[in-house]
Amino acid sequence: MKYLTFGEIMLRLKAFGYERFFQSPLLEATFGGGEANVAVSLANYGQDVYYVTVLPKNVIGDKCVEELRRFNIDTSRIVRGEGRMGIYFLEAGANQLPSKVVYDRDATSISRAGIGSIDWDKTFEGINWYHITGITPAISQSLADLSIESVRVAKQKGLTVSCDLNYRKNLWKYGKKAPEVMGELAKYVDVAIANEEDCQKSLGIQVETHVTSGSLDIDKYKLITEKILELYPDMKMIGITLRESHSADANGWAACLNDRSNFYLSKKYEINDIIDRVGGGDAFSGGLIYGLNTFDSKQDALEFAVAASCLKHSIPGDFNRVTVDDVNKLRLGDASGRVQR
Repeated sequence: MKYLTFGEIMLRLKAFGYERFFQSPLLEATFGGGEANVAVSLANYGQDVYYVTVLPKNVIGDKCVEELRRFNIDTSRIVRGEGRMGIYFLEAGANQLPSKVVYDRDATSISRAGIGSIDWDKTFEGINWYHITGITPAISQSLADLSIESVRVAKQKGLTVSCDLNYRKNLWKYGKKAPEVMGELAKYVDVAIANEEDCQKSLGIQVETHVTSGSLDIDKYKLITEKILELYPDMKMIGITLRESHSADANGWAACLNDRSNFYLSKKYEINDIIDRVGGGDAFSGGLIYGLNTFDSKQDALEFAVAASCLKHSIPGDFNRVTVDDVNKLRLGDASGRVQR
């Protein structure tokens, strides 16, 4: 099985520790982006994974490629172009103070990409599974066109297509509303991944949920999945992450999956003292993709994904730096956190 993910990777500049922006002159510099994060997860699970993006022809782009190669991700299909790398600034939240993200991604190399920038026939050569998110088509009209072209070609070639809907309100600035674009893209998706806000804001699915209440009504999430599967008859399944936000550093974490035949609900983890929740959804996506192609049981695949994502909350940075053994220990019941000797 060969996987390919496509999207923007950015330079991540994070305020040190739990400081606010420029409380001190220090910013931690790393790389991250939804689709790249999924590629890292799959590579860490020993999978054959390719990552495609458009990077600037400068030393920052070079260092980004070097970082991806450290995880044994195949970067040979990355396109280099004019422009710059996007940046996002992150301020970590704690207790009742939420995390804050500021994007600086205008005129980036990938935002200039459009139809014809990537040869999908060559890019998809030998690939079995293609993953994209709703972040990429939110950046620019040309990228929205390229994203829809990519899933259309992928389906024509018989690839399985997964998409994390990933609604980002600060990105849809070029005149299109998310449902206009994502509604078309979703027609080509086999495996959809989302949270409750993604379903409502990206696809226009209206079911009353209270994401900040600290508790969840599972029946309403089952109804959301049923509505989406009814709206998109070619979609095989949808997984939804279920986050109970008690505070910025204490969350309940679970997920559900509907494959048209059954509705699966995972165990719930209580995550206290969160280190870094950025990339938690991507860790779920990577875990679910791996699980669906590894386990005979969809329940086991869902439990693997939730456990993988739970562990990500304890790891700084965008990337989920865990192995299959790490995830299986938690999935199979060892949540003690005791020193492994």
